[in-house]
Amino acid sequence: MKVMMLFIIVLVLLDAYVYKALNGYTGFNSKSPIFWGLNLLVYLYFMAVLLGSAKSLPDGASIYIRAFIFIYLLSKLFLLIPLLLEDVGRGIRYLSMRMRPQHDSVDGISRSKFIRNFSILMGSIPLLVLGFGVVRNIYRYKIRKVKLPVADLPEELEGFRIVQISDIHAGTFPQKKPILKGIEMINDLKPDLFVFTGDLVNSVADEIDPYIDYFSQIKSTYGNYSIYGNHDYGDYHEWDSEVDKLQNDIDFKDKHKQLNWQLLSNESKIIEVNNAKIAVIGVENYSTIARFPRKGKLDEAIKNTDMADFKVLLSHDPTHWNAEVTTKYKDINLTLSGHTHGFQFGIEIPKWFRWSPSQYIYKQWAGLYRENEQYIYVNRGFGVLGYPGRVGILPEITFIELKKA
Repeated sequence: MKVMMLFIIVLVLLDAYVYKALNGYTGFNSKSPIFWGLNLLVYLYFMAVLLGSAKSLPDGASIYIRAFIFIYLLSKLFLLIPLLLEDVGRGIRYLSMRMRPQHDSVDGISRSKFIRNFSILMGSIPLLVLGFGVVRNIYRYKIRKVKLPVADLPEELEGFRIVQISDIHAGTFPQKKPILKGIEMINDLKPDLFVFTGDLVNSVADEIDPYIDYFSQIKSTYGNYSIYGNHDYGDYHEWDSEVDKLQNDIDFKDKHKQLNWQLLSNESKIIEVNNAKIAVIGVENYSTIARFPRKGKLDEAIKNTDMADFKVLLSHDPTHWNAEVTTKYKDINLTLSGHTHGFQFGIEIPKWFRWSPSQYIYKQWAGLYRENEQYIYVNRGFGVLGYPGRVGILPEITFIELKKA
């Protein structure tokens, strides 16, 4: 509570600083009631969080309110940086007795006016970019097609189609109806095998309830399979008792039955395609990053898969690949992961350039990677988490077609 109160006080002081810095600026004075009105709404929301009344807001409204506050605060931070740097520089110049006259100019305009213009420009960038990401990109599903060359692939598996999605995060969807477009896109691919690689929900199993009738429409020839992600254990929710948390896990497993998805918990399933066999291996969350669970037991999951012609591993966190798969289980042909979301922010120009903050955390953060004869594909996520939008990294449906190398 003390931290939240301190945070609100800091916000008020920073807003007062911005107001003072821009006061008298043409166009700002006329909009100052809007400025303080928006600030008041932000203060009221954080007060509601402090008092616990924010929990009563509808989920959809809460998602958009948090998105607005995140974008608004980030925009003000970008606006603040030039103003603060200018004031710090002015203080240094004053202390060193080298303060320049106030009429100094940059390209014919006063220095103070230039800084104000630049600050407003900086503040508008995240407002426009992140706002567009919320309005336009959250349901802008992109199909990414991959032809996977596999050595010694049986003829029966030539052209076998695997469709993957990951990280639905059902508790973050602000709307339901647009999701149907993604479901239709999946079914139009006519998958032989459909897989979901974890993070069905944010915190509690019931978050998927409004969407079961949609995701249960996904069809494939040889079945739908899924695994746990780090968000699926209920670890990010405050439970009244351990019994309630255990019941949530029971409910979570039941949701998968309602979805007609077979949940693989450190186990495998053999699929027979004419005379060929595919092992679908599913492990619980395994991460090399300390704050995420490490419950995956690949040594158990891979049992009884020796006779498979092709092995595909479902493992939510891509750090598992180099930690175990490429060192101990070299007969696993393909690993399918998610988790990173590609940070929901980045730049991707095919065959030329790509960047995301995610690459500073994860060696494999989006797309296909290869080491010797083993592959991993990291799905960019179907849903969103935290910021309900995407910039440069669109929600993904992965289509993988096997072919003989």
